[in-house]
Amino acid sequence: MLEIKNLAKTFFPGTVNERKALQGINLTLRDGDFVTVIGSNGAGKSTLLNMIGGRLRPDVGSVSIGGRNVTKIAENRRARWVGRVFQDPMAGTAPHLSVEENLAVAMGRTRTRNLLPGVSGKDRVFFKEQLASLELGLENRLKAEVGLLSGGQRQALSLLMATMTQPEILLLDEHTAALDPQRAALVSNLTGNIVDRDKLTTLMVTHNMEQALQLGNRLIMMHEGRIILEVDGETKAGMAVKDLLGEFDKLKGGGVSDRTLLQ
Repeated sequence: MLEIKNLAKTFFPGTVNERKALQGINLTLRDGDFVTVIGSNGAGKSTLLNMIGGRLRPDVGSVSIGGRNVTKIAENRRARWVGRVFQDPMAGTAPHLSVEENLAVAMGRTRTRNLLPGVSGKDRVFFKEQLASLELGLENRLKAEVGLLSGGQRQALSLLMATMTQPEILLLDEHTAALDPQRAALVSNLTGNIVDRDKLTTLMVTHNMEQALQLGNRLIMMHEGRIILEVDGETKAGMAVKDLLGEFDKLKGGGVSDRTLLQ
């Protein structure tokens, strides 16, 4: 469960560059919720994920994961509860380490440190089973350097690394945006399958409105640091992209100057 209360963040306060990135955000994700987040550039979507992941601290408000207040807990310590996949396929993996070494690093986030070898035989069996579920043949490339993989393969590996330890919260920050359409569709389908299979509580930021409608059981729209629309699963299932654009125009008072940024 994720609970966000009155979250606010202002960058460069008191200067000509002051920007209110988040303004009184309240949001609750129940166990197993998959919430997609859309909004124009500068709406506060990535700032919200950075607050949950621990990369940024709010000016006011709180973040609770699984009933524990984590607002002041550092990002590296929060990683035991939070899995994250970034937009850049290069960001979630170490290119000079092998596939199995990257997976071992991901596993280490939830393990007690010891002096045993980094990758055991038992680990390799588990890694092969997990990689086989991606249906990309990576289970046969455990020793391959990750830097030699394609962008789609790396992002699929990043997704697996973020989810195989069953995090309490999964954060997806436009994780298909840097991929070509074919690989983006592949990673999007994998995301839906993994989240559904493991019942992961997930928050996904995307500019792809079709993806936002296709995935998840809830949708929120952000604008200028606020949540301006919340849509439940039943309503979302009956919506098309044009309906979301219409809601955006209506909630902005009819202005359409930046509606293309939602697409």
